[in-house]
Amino acid sequence: MKILIVEDDERLSDALEEDLSEQHYAIDVAEDGEAAWELVTAFTYDLILLDLMLPKMDGISLCQQMRSKGDRTPIMILTARDGTTDKVVGLDAGADDYMIKPFELQELSARIRALLRRGGSTSPPVLEWGELRLDPSSCEVLYEEHPLSLTPKEYSLLELFLRSGRRVLSRTQILDHLWPFEKPPEEDTVKAHIKRLRQKLKSVGAPSDLIETVYGLGYRLKQDF
Repeated sequence: MKILIVEDDERLSDALEEDLSEQHYAIDVAEDGEAAWELVTAFTYDLILLDLMLPKMDGISLCQQMRSKGDRTPIMILTARDGTTDKVVGLDAGADDYMIKPFELQELSARIRALLRRGGSTSPPVLEWGELRLDPSSCEVLYEEHPLSLTPKEYSLLELFLRSGRRVLSRTQILDHLWPFEKPPEEDTVKAHIKRLRQKLKSVGAPSDLIETVYGLGYRLKQDF
């Protein structure tokens, strides 16, 4: 899953990026409202962490602009303002949740998971495909009760496939979902990650073509159950 952090405090945005990356989220960062607007119009995000006091375009204006265009991406406002009026203004602008700085990263992570569940209410808490199970809350992956040890990127790739079901994902779409826009790798990197993921799945008894290639289009999960 991909999160956009809109925060002009570099130390805070770096801390958030490090913590959330360790939880297998792909992270983009914008330091002002205009840069954030360019990103949300070019890419799809699962959630946005949004500061209120931003250069060029404030957080409330950005939130209002997104909602006016029909963008329903979950938004959590992060701000040092603790007045009730500011909370009301933020929520009325279309934000989904509100946290006051300073905050505990553990609580922020729990609130993020809650927002993601709410934003994708059709997705079950545990993702399943035949005998394959992925639990986003614990980052545990099992195939027929055999645990899989995956790298963060392999985990994110498998989660993306599970959330996409039978939808075909091109290499470009996978890059957009799983890598920051500023430093995407070559498309062959996707091929290499899929190859290693297939090998790990096969090692615990999964079919070697559980992730199947749709030639000329991309990849998807194979449905054979």
